[in-house]
Amino acid sequence: MASKQSAGGDWIRGKTCIITGATSGIGRASALELGKLGAKLTLVCRNRERGEELVREIQRAGNPAVELMVADLESQAQVRRLAADFLATKQPLHVLMNNAGVFNMKRALTSDGLEEVFAVNHLAYFLLTLLLLDRIKESAPARIINVSSDLHQRATLKFDDLGGERSYGGMSSYAQSKLANVLFTYELARRLAGTGVTVNCVHPGAVATNLAKNNGALVGAAWKLAGAFMKSPAAGARTQIYLASSPELEGITGKYFIDSKEARSSAESHDAGIAHRLWEVSAKMTGLPAT
Repeated sequence: MASKQSAGGDWIRGKTCIITGATSGIGRASALELGKLGAKLTLVCRNRERGEELVREIQRAGNPAVELMVADLESQAQVRRLAADFLATKQPLHVLMNNAGVFNMKRALTSDGLEEVFAVNHLAYFLLTLLLLDRIKESAPARIINVSSDLHQRATLKFDDLGGERSYGGMSSYAQSKLANVLFTYELARRLAGTGVTVNCVHPGAVATNLAKNNGALVGAAWKLAGAFMKSPAAGARTQIYLASSPELEGITGKYFIDSKEARSSAESHDAGIAHRLWEVSAKMTGLPAT
């Protein structure tokens, strides 16, 4: 098993890296650290003002190679525009860090009419990755990193109710989306075998972020209180930074990492039949070919 010997960083210097959800929490911490390591960054966020502030901070720290792209990943049209805008730059893409995520106590729908947690936490990963995949393969060796959660261990995919229309729970919906991340990681790794593109996923741990801020004052206050016992965003981002930057990870693919070490994900996450079915369902929900 691969394990963390040193944070490294030589591999990422001069490489082009997209980070979604880049302006808060572990996404922001990842952007700051990868910027220090010399990566060429494309930061994806919803709020232009916060994004421009982060760009300036990274530039002040000595890395001028950072640009901003604004997109709300709940909208598949915006995901498609984001991918098209990046591809139009003709840049290579060496690292794609799918980091953006949401947590909703109450069921909410996206502008596409899809349940928001599944749409943002899984379908946006799926759609953006596949739209950029040819460029990633052309840029190999390259890496795809999907931010999941160990809460996936509690989940099972409910193919007859993925959107929680019949039965919705905030924690169960989030856990299901994180299981989908792991299944997608493993299936994509199988499909990319021999291409020079690796795909891994990560559990960052319980991190004091703004993930639950959109769930009302009571939930927000409880989350803030719990934050005193959680990792800082900088500590939570260490594993995904390691996956993005360390030379040790060259050729390592289809793995699940906790604290910069390979870990065992749930039994369901290793079911290739379920992974294939999820791929087909995800392709249909995003309007992509189910191949």
